[in-house]
Amino acid sequence: MKISYNWLQNYFTQPLPNPNEVADLLTSTGLEVEGVETIHAVKGGLEGVITGQVVQVEKHPNADALRLTKVNIGQAELLNIVCGAPNVAVGQKIVVALVGATLYPINADPITLKKAKIRGEQSEGMICAEDELGIGQSHNGILVLPDHTPIGLPAAQVLGLPNDYIFEIGLTPNRSDAYSHIGVARDLAAAIAIRNNQPVPLNIPSVASFAAPANAPAYPVQVLNANACPRYSGILLEEVKIAESPKWLQQNLQAIGVRPINNVVDITNFILHELGQPLHAFDADKIAGNAIVVNTLAPDTPFVTLDGKERKLHADDLMICNAQQQAMCIAGVFGGLNSGVTEQTTRIFLESAFFDAKYIRKTSFRHLLRTDAAQRFEKTTDINLTLYALQRASLLLQSLAGAKIASAVTDIYPNPKARTRINLSLAKLHKLTGVTIEPQDIRLILQQLDIQIENELPDVLILLVGTNRPDVMRDVDVIEEIIRIYGLDRIPLPKGQQVAFTSTPVPDKVALQKQAAILLSAMGFNEVLCSAITNANYYPQNDPELVLLLNSLNANMDAMRKSMLPGNLEIVLHNQNHKNTDLKLFEFGQTYQQTQATGNKSVKNYPHTPHLTLLLCGKLSAESWQGKTLPTNFYDLKEVVLRLLKAMGVHNLKTNTDLTNCPLPDAKHLAYGLSVEVKGGKTLAVLGLVNPTLLKQFGIKTNEVWYADIQWDVVLQLVTNHKPRFSEVPRFPGMRRDLAVIINENIDYVQLENIAIKIGKQLLKQVNLFDIFVDAQKLGEGKKSYAISLFFQDANRTLTDKDVETVVNQIIHQFKNQLNAEIRA
Repeated sequence: MKISYNWLQNYFTQPLPNPNEVADLLTSTGLEVEGVETIHAVKGGLEGVITGQVVQVEKHPNADALRLTKVNIGQAELLNIVCGAPNVAVGQKIVVALVGATLYPINADPITLKKAKIRGEQSEGMICAEDELGIGQSHNGILVLPDHTPIGLPAAQVLGLPNDYIFEIGLTPNRSDAYSHIGVARDLAAAIAIRNNQPVPLNIPSVASFAAPANAPAYPVQVLNANACPRYSGILLEEVKIAESPKWLQQNLQAIGVRPINNVVDITNFILHELGQPLHAFDADKIAGNAIVVNTLAPDTPFVTLDGKERKLHADDLMICNAQQQAMCIAGVFGGLNSGVTEQTTRIFLESAFFDAKYIRKTSFRHLLRTDAAQRFEKTTDINLTLYALQRASLLLQSLAGAKIASAVTDIYPNPKARTRINLSLAKLHKLTGVTIEPQDIRLILQQLDIQIENELPDVLILLVGTNRPDVMRDVDVIEEIIRIYGLDRIPLPKGQQVAFTSTPVPDKVALQKQAAILLSAMGFNEVLCSAITNANYYPQNDPELVLLLNSLNANMDAMRKSMLPGNLEIVLHNQNHKNTDLKLFEFGQTYQQTQATGNKSVKNYPHTPHLTLLLCGKLSAESWQGKTLPTNFYDLKEVVLRLLKAMGVHNLKTNTDLTNCPLPDAKHLAYGLSVEVKGGKTLAVLGLVNPTLLKQFGIKTNEVWYADIQWDVVLQLVTNHKPRFSEVPRFPGMRRDLAVIINENIDYVQLENIAIKIGKQLLKQVNLFDIFVDAQKLGEGKKSYAISLFFQDANRTLTDKDVETVVNQIIHQFKNQLNAEIRA
């Protein structure tokens, strides 16, 4: 949000601190200033141009048209300046451009002044005309200032052309009250007041002179949807003269990036940015039936907006209609083409309303109309501000457009909203802040923030919080307000550190998650965190289990994720676009779905499931002179998954390469892979290659992204002992045996591994596939050879050859019996 320094100054009776100090003060209150931009009223800002006085004028000895002058600029020495203006005279107060200044004359190239000799005489500056300063067209002579003008002052200040400074403020969504200049001024005044220990009153524009004609009827308005429009205020004005806005109004709007249009539209924009209250002006002569109806219309009703586009209305779009129920404006979002103010307008109906944020947000996103008004309403405005804003705008229209008020004020407000009453315990304030704030400081802060003290008890303040602060609902909210104005920097650091010890154990699931994260980090993985809110288009249309959001942040974040995969692929795409294609990622997160409650179809449940996902793509390690790096592959991912599960205490794992009937939903997005099961057939994880077609849909260029989805809730159920397992370093040597097994090409290595582990029991510590050989001439058609190593070890004794050979022979027998395998010599 853009806030003008000069505009802010209008609400203060004393000069503000310099722009940098103001930026620091605002940031200290929580209104973070992300940048400050200097805006010049004229190009160059008249830097190096000051006021002076001519004290001597003589003829130039070498040029009849030139004069030699001596100019006083408030310094010890006078300046010698050669001047060609015919009207230069002793005693004049003039504008002087000093050496080094750059001028931007109208219809001429820029001029940077240097010390120079003009026809043999030294000149140390320039006495300027209007056009040379870039502020007018006149070149008939130098610009002569009033006699009372002080000398030595910046010309921009004297000419009423001060630079402006625009603060770019990053507001949090809860601070809807600060989406205006007066809202920001309120916080700034509070910050200045508490630092100076005295109140800083705000110069809020008065509307005391507002008066509607006696006995004039109110303009007819009917609100048929009070939920969407809890308050509607309006007034009729006549004899309006559409014209260009005055210079001050145009400058204010231009400074914050708003294009001036005409006096009526500019006034509504000015009020929006001054107060945060959107207004809308209708051409009253275009309102059929001379009445306003606030209602929704039939779905697919066509409506042409101000930009000339025809839009199909939704059944929930709140519309401002005429007496014939014809749409004139999308309430709080965008006006209609056929009811707006034009150069021919002489009568306007001015609307100042409060629209419910939910309705405005949905309509705004539905029609892709992100207007300033819509953004204010969807963050919520002050329902008790509509009348003041209407009166303030009416007075400006009287002053700047010659308007006359032609009706009484219409104000439909069936359920007035009062201030929120909050009891503030001073003891709790001290406990939460860790500092004792003097009572007079507390009162000063509350006064500056317009939080009224209704009553004072010995340790409790009874407060009334205005409707402009919907985020301040509890005592802790008030404490936050006090401490942010008081200043976090004023809280002293403790001399010692207090640590509260508790006997409450860390929850097992937290400890397990931390343990897994440490292990994965040690294996080179980086943890990521994707938003649980995602795009509904990632899932089948009308998916009954998909949880859709009623008030989405934007059109691409309108559902709760059913799968962790889309978020991971978005990260791959983001890194790909930033030239980072080598990724090893893991994420802990939840997926969501909706189901019908048992026995009641009208009630829905929203279960969520914890997951741990892993993702690999690109090269396994960074390029090095030590050798060529390899791309990541399926076995890298499989090794990580199995190592992780075993380290977590999950044993007796089985794998299955047939994903056809895999119950985990992400299995259908894998081109191939395997599932990991535990005893009893429960599926614990699925891993494999993400389908290249899906990668293309996301715009990912690589065809190899390896992904694993571990059902973290199942892991938590399986691990009964969460304490780390320690094992003694083996005291006795192990023995290795290698086998070359010829099997049919449709047999997977995992089948060999499972047979070996089952036979080897406690003695077989490791099975590893270290070579694959395929040769139809040597092995036969449809055959392949797997070279596997078997490592045996006993913790209590040294194994003999006979011990190992007995187990190896049993394994070979089962290979032959179950897989029809042959053992190569």
